[in-house]
Amino acid sequence: MPTHPILEYLWVIPLLPLLGSAINGLFGAKWPNKYVNIAAIGSTGLSFLFALEAVREFFDSGQVLFHKEFFTWIAAGNFRAGFDLQMDQLTVVMVLVVTGVGWLIHIYATGYMAHEGGYYRFFSYLNLFMFFMLILVLAANYVLLFVGWEGVGLSSYLLIGFYFLKKSASDAGKKAFIVNRIGDFGFMLGMFLLFRTFHTLDFTTLFQAASNPAWVSEGWGQFGTFTIACLLLFMGACGKSAQLPLYVWLPDAMEGPTPVSALIHAATMVTAGVYVVARSHMLFAHSETALVVVAIVGCATAFFAATIGLVQTDIKKVLAYSTVSQLGYMFLACGVGAFSAGIFHLMTHAFFKALLFLAAGSVIHAMGGEQDMNRMGGLSKKIRWTYGTMLIATLAITGIPPLAGFFSKDAILLGAYQIPGGHPLYALGLLTALLTSFYMFRLIFLTFHGKQRYDDRKVHVHESPWSMLGPLVVLAVLSVVGGWLAAPAFLGRPDYFANFLTPVFGGRESAEVLGEAAAHTLELTLAFVAVGAALAGWGVAYWLYLVRPEKADGLAKSMAPAYRILLNKYYVDELYDAVIVKPLVWISTNVLWKVVDVEAIDGTVNGIAGGTTAIGDGVRHTQSGNTRSYAVWVVVGAILILAVIFFWPGAEKTAVGMVR
Repeated sequence: MPTHPILEYLWVIPLLPLLGSAINGLFGAKWPNKYVNIAAIGSTGLSFLFALEAVREFFDSGQVLFHKEFFTWIAAGNFRAGFDLQMDQLTVVMVLVVTGVGWLIHIYATGYMAHEGGYYRFFSYLNLFMFFMLILVLAANYVLLFVGWEGVGLSSYLLIGFYFLKKSASDAGKKAFIVNRIGDFGFMLGMFLLFRTFHTLDFTTLFQAASNPAWVSEGWGQFGTFTIACLLLFMGACGKSAQLPLYVWLPDAMEGPTPVSALIHAATMVTAGVYVVARSHMLFAHSETALVVVAIVGCATAFFAATIGLVQTDIKKVLAYSTVSQLGYMFLACGVGAFSAGIFHLMTHAFFKALLFLAAGSVIHAMGGEQDMNRMGGLSKKIRWTYGTMLIATLAITGIPPLAGFFSKDAILLGAYQIPGGHPLYALGLLTALLTSFYMFRLIFLTFHGKQRYDDRKVHVHESPWSMLGPLVVLAVLSVVGGWLAAPAFLGRPDYFANFLTPVFGGRESAEVLGEAAAHTLELTLAFVAVGAALAGWGVAYWLYLVRPEKADGLAKSMAPAYRILLNKYYVDELYDAVIVKPLVWISTNVLWKVVDVEAIDGTVNGIAGGTTAIGDGVRHTQSGNTRSYAVWVVVGAILILAVIFFWPGAEKTAVGMVR
């Protein structure tokens, strides 16, 4: 009997959701919903329990990297890609987030999707999503990781376009799939370059080889292999994690059911890009150029998306742009070398963003499908549990202490402030925090406070069932206590979470640079400044939407050009459509189809076929069945043969040789 049975059979954790997906996909069409629920929730719940046991065994073994080669998957020459899984401190965080939060979302979905068609299909796709994400975070090499990487792209396409009879939903699914293929092309090129350079794609072997100082001394650092490979990997991360310029698919992904939005934004898909950059930190550490690009793109995306969120009226669209912005914070952390802070924010964000989306789904459920916040108002007294949990999530994301987002966002801003030349990044990150507070409290005030803006005769507002409220309460608790792992840092003691990830990322303590007392003072000072920014955002939203609501409309009219630009999301989709989509469609239609396909390829094939048919038709007429006609052809043939023999020297010998 193995000492650590789950670690030895780590493949069981992703296998369980795959089995749930297969069972529902094959048999669910004929089952009542309760049997579909048993397969879907049971498989993901068991996966979560097995993950907890695997984590316990990992701690029991002394938190030493566990790596196991289960079997060789691809072998060609000196290339090997195995079904190899591993668990280290980073894997622990990711696997618990994916299985734990994912399981809660599955439970919520049983209530939210209870009356929807294609119920079994929905849960089959949802289980499949978790399977691929678990493969991604447990993989011990880039090739197997890429299987999960592409798998979550496929699952997102299926789930975003779940309402496939609705054109906007099917278009959104295709948009997500195509935009991610652009990023994935860069990711594949990065993998090819790494294999060409290091002759392996196994994490342990590759990172050990990359840590050899000879690579940097030979010029592979700033503008060589490391930089190019890292930027290509980051291109893939920009697609998956919706960063500039490949962010455009994520807001449209709101066309899928709300539980899908929660799963994509909190526990799967968009966190994959951040995870890959963090997992590849040994490569990024050798290229300051790549790190600067990651930090700038992340910070710019955080601010850019936050400005769009200021004026959106669809409750899910506000949260979508919020996700793009918060992912930018995570990349900012990775870019300034604060990888632990980036993963910490990934974890806390999973709690409060899942809660925000599921609470938004509860609001939509209560409003009979309405998503426009301008048609809500005054809901706080009618759906108290939904309001209370969503308020907690809002306080968490805006960075109000002692909730989870306060600790993780503060760690990122501290990391940006401390690096040389990082003050502009810190300032833009702080401004983004203020904007985040404004648009999130704007959402709360428009939805739950103020005067009622819907007709009671048409909308029967009601609280959601406990199958939906239960996960909200659990996530609310996690949104409150999830950041306390870092709380000791504010008391002058070591940061538990950062110390836990030190074996993966190494130490990066501010005390090393400033001294322990000065570092603690700086952290407290920046924390007070960040809280002040959050309170300022709350104050402006409170004044505009509760105290003087007419001022909001007046401000929008007085700044109409800027308001229209933000409302139309900077016209980026229109720009892409004009510059990329329409030219590609025109070229595909008028050149690739009508010229290359129809005239060149089809014309050549059809021409050969037509010529052959014409020759055959001509020869066919010689077969008349007339004996005299055949005698004439025999005579003509004989004359031709004699002529050739007579006029072609050596032909006689050739003919005699052929006869013999």
